[in-house]
Amino acid sequence: MTTDRKTALVVGANGVIGRNLTEHLLALGDWDVIGLSRRGGEPEGRLRHISVDLLDATDSKEKLGGLHEVTHVFYAAYQDRPNWAELVAPNLTMLTNVLDTVVPAATGLRHVSLMQGYKVYGAHLGPFRTPAKESDPHFMPPEFMHAQQTLLERRQAGQPWSWTAIRPSVVTGFALGNPMNLAMVIAVYAAISKELGLPLRFPGKPGAYDSLLEVTDAGLLAKATVWAATEPRCANQAFNVNNGDLFRWSGLWPAIARFFELDTAPGVPLKLAEVMADKEPIWDAMVEKYGLAHSYAEVSSWAFGDFVLSWDYDLFADGSKARRLGFHEYVDTEAMFLEIFADFRRRRVIP
Repeated sequence: MTTDRKTALVVGANGVIGRNLTEHLLALGDWDVIGLSRRGGEPEGRLRHISVDLLDATDSKEKLGGLHEVTHVFYAAYQDRPNWAELVAPNLTMLTNVLDTVVPAATGLRHVSLMQGYKVYGAHLGPFRTPAKESDPHFMPPEFMHAQQTLLERRQAGQPWSWTAIRPSVVTGFALGNPMNLAMVIAVYAAISKELGLPLRFPGKPGAYDSLLEVTDAGLLAKATVWAATEPRCANQAFNVNNGDLFRWSGLWPAIARFFELDTAPGVPLKLAEVMADKEPIWDAMVEKYGLAHSYAEVSSWAFGDFVLSWDYDLFADGSKARRLGFHEYVDTEAMFLEIFADFRRRRVIP
């Protein structure tokens, strides 16, 4: 009995999404994985890493032009920029360089998976129609996710491989040095609050405390991404992927405070990027006192925390399309956050 072995190219392998996706693929047993990132990584078993600058067409061709064995591309890379318009060029360039080099080389390519998010629906711009559906029309550009999907659709036309676009809400999980890590924001903010003898105050906009929200567990997202990439009925479509439940910070925040053995107090709208800018000496002392494993720079995602905690409008999407086609997994969001915090403690990220 032969095994249908597959080779995944995970683009953006060191981020929250890429790291969890790689772990899931390796756990399945019938996948080999090649991880792409700027930093690279150490090979381990069926995993090898390639350090590449995807903004450089020459470097991309040299590093990726020989990847004949790739059967599935999972694209989860991202380049941040100061404003939305500036995001288009670098993020479109990186995807273009991957497609230009890998597609001609990988003659057995079956699928390209594109990681998106609720920016597709304008969630970052302000209130939008909820629950958002995959069929919702695009809005006025610039928006890099729209540009990437348009490119992918155009490249796939007439080809034997298919594509999917995966749209999670805010993704939560473990990854260091990641600019978009909500769980890390909350955990480090809570740990420093405790060290200073303060209650855990909600630092976001007042209206955000009672908005209806959802998030996406990184492990659940990995499972859904691989499912969509290998289920023929999913070909050439987009899918919202979320935990399957909704929450308000007003209900979740007290549970988070209990985990950290903190009292709560009325929220104060803070710009975390400003008020946490001088906390590195406190963190350094905590590293020494508690034997923590990581520097303040590695655990800081304050600008992203300000962004997410400013949503004073409902933010959720319809995830039923994936479930109608056979993906039936759910995650309890409160339990997920508490488990992530416990994992941070096991890894000595927080006391």
